[in-house]
Amino acid sequence: MDAHDSLLELIGNTPLVRLRAPGGGDGAPVYAKLEYLSAGGSVKDRIGLRMIEEAERSGALRPGGTVVEATSGNTGAGLAMVAAAKGYRAVVVLPDKSSAEKIATLRAYGAEVVVRPGGLPQHDPEHVVNVAERIAAGTPGGWFAGQYGNPANPEAHYLTTGPEIWRQTDGRVTHLVSCVGTGGTISGTGRFLKESSGGRVRVIGADPTASVYSGGDGRPYFVEAAGRFRHPETAEDVWPDSYHQEVVDQLLPVPDREALHTIRRLAREEGLLVGGSSGTAVAAALRVAAGLGPQELVVVILPDSGRQYLSKYFNDEWMLQHGFLDGDPAAPRVGDAVPAAERERPLPYLHHRATVAQALAALRERAAAGAAPVLPAGPAPVAPGRQPTVPELAGTATLDRLAAAAPADPLADHLDPPLPRLGTGRDAAAALAELEDSGAPLAVVVHDGHGVALIGPDGLRTLLAPNAGNAPGSSGR
Repeated sequence: MDAHDSLLELIGNTPLVRLRAPGGGDGAPVYAKLEYLSAGGSVKDRIGLRMIEEAERSGALRPGGTVVEATSGNTGAGLAMVAAAKGYRAVVVLPDKSSAEKIATLRAYGAEVVVRPGGLPQHDPEHVVNVAERIAAGTPGGWFAGQYGNPANPEAHYLTTGPEIWRQTDGRVTHLVSCVGTGGTISGTGRFLKESSGGRVRVIGADPTASVYSGGDGRPYFVEAAGRFRHPETAEDVWPDSYHQEVVDQLLPVPDREALHTIRRLAREEGLLVGGSSGTAVAAALRVAAGLGPQELVVVILPDSGRQYLSKYFNDEWMLQHGFLDGDPAAPRVGDAVPAAERERPLPYLHHRATVAQALAALRERAAAGAAPVLPAGPAPVAPGRQPTVPELAGTATLDRLAAAAPADPLADHLDPPLPRLGTGRDAAAALAELEDSGAPLAVVVHDGHGVALIGPDGLRTLLAPNAGNAPGSSGR
């Protein structure tokens, strides 16, 4: 019989497939390693199995025990799948930005899912890692997997992913491109390939533009399971032990928009339905390949399936709402009402833990400058020049309401509901109808996931008025 004794035997051994360069480039060929074809649907299956097996060997995890982990989803799914196959209970702590599909997958495996706010500093007791550690410590037989510091994470890729790529390319691989999240994939795979090639293979990390790994300011971004967010209140940003920086030769930052449009192209033009971090990796790999000759060979790791992101990255309405789609250039769009210079500046935000006095000072400054004395408030402090992601809105601060409040009061006690959000690519007429129906005086204009302006019904009416001097598409969006 051609069969397996256990699902665990189907982890890894994923295929390589050649990608078509957009426009038919003359650079090096790019081969994608399709990790979503592993048994559990992601590259994290490998570390889920390895970490559990190492914990069994060491005695840290015993029969009837509970596997506990903090994750954005894929590692949790890998651990939950292995735990189910081996008879363990699983508890997974996720940030609230994780997709609904990931949460549903975990529950399907029988895992208990604990959702906590994302975007918290590392020292916050409610940070997902701290919550998971407490659960493990307070659970009889509990074991905290700790992918960020567990040596079995990079070791899994040194023992499996690297050798597979070397064998599949017959040792011809010259460049490896991978996202950096916990750092385990790129560290373990890259180390094996460098050792096997005598140092010939170059290792390139693909990273969201905002991620601190590649020099970004650490603000929130939209590609899940890649990069590193750094909260402004973080006193010391301790990077994962599983990330071995000496293995990586270069880091390439990739904007969210480029990553998300890349995965949509891969699905529609190559039949590859992959997640957002795959878009980050492929965008970087294509850049690398374009500067190489045909005798070189690039391998890029695609970590997971796009089926986990159908409600987000492959949903046109979601993409429009967050300003990642440009809409119809033949009709007026929301972005056409925002001056070009204003679109390049981040919209100021207030910290919801500020005092009324601090908020009033900011609102009065806006009023004196002729701007609307209204500001969104977010659940995290925002340094000058930084743009928080719009889903973090906690409410709206208005001059009229705060003027009657005690100056020392917390701003959070005097907030109006969050303002509606309108992506720059939204049809202006439909956006006006939506704003009027909401009854809100203003909306936040969103481009590439970040607030760039405030707009009211009058601004949209002016754009839509005949001979208003705003030609559709004039914004270039």
